Amino acid sequence: MPDTTATPPDHEPVIRTIAMPADTNPAGDIFGGWLMAQMDLAAGNLAARIARGRSVTIAVEGMTFLKPVKVGDVVSIYADLESTGRSSMRIHVEAWRRHRYDTENIKVTDATFTFVAIDETGHSRPIPKEQLSQG
Repeated sequence: MPDTTATPPDHEPVIRTIAMPADTNPAGDIFGGWLMAQMDLAAGNLAARIARGRSVTIAVEGMTFLKPVKVGDVVSIYADLESTGRSSMRIHVEAWRRHRYDTENIKVTDATFTFVAIDETGHSRPIPKEQLSQG
């Protein structure tokens, strides 16, 4: 099991938000689907920059919820490009939380999202070559 006491990545998160009461499950914790959606948004933001246009999520691998997120927690989502193919991008995403009055960051989950760059008709298209050399 991954270490939840490690430190967050050494760069700015793609998304930082506050978990709100409307995002809870019946037990009062933040709904896992909400957290996964935030992660997908962050990965999609990075994929769009790399693809220089629209891209779609085609797979999510390896998501395990390590710790709960509570109402009021500050949630930071980090995304890093792992690899690219002709039209695909594998993006590793980590979600961290901290109590809003505290400084301790706790990793709550991570996963690898795969995106494909698409054209205006919805078909896959190549990622611009200059982006491949930067990835």
